[in-house]
Amino acid sequence: MERVLGIGGYFMRAGDPAALGAWYRDCLGMDVDEHGVWQQETGPTVFATFESGTDYFGARTQQAMLNFRVRDLDAMLAQLRTQGADVAEETQEMDGVGRFGWVTDPEGNRVELWQPA
Repeated sequence: MERVLGIGGYFMRAGDPAALGAWYRDCLGMDVDEHGVWQQETGPTVFATFESGTDYFGARTQQAMLNFRVRDLDAMLAQLRTQGADVAEETQEMDGVGRFGWVTDPEGNRVELWQPA
């Protein structure tokens, strides 16, 4: 049986693609090339499904949520607040999994930030 090897890309619609791409580069530090290619660090990737009525993604109209691994959740959230980003006040910790925080990008997409345990 053939198997997928990993996430090959994540594609989003945007009212202003250049501005949204700049936000991810400037606020989250995503170093992408002119084709959108980003060389991420090795680490775990979670693929999970949720009930259709979940509020975990924020707005019910959001069908999927992007999750980024971070080294230091508190430092990342502080950096985002300094840049005026819409950062959720609450964080969550799951024993053996890590800590989570959330930011909403300028187009209203809730993004999860994960500091693995």
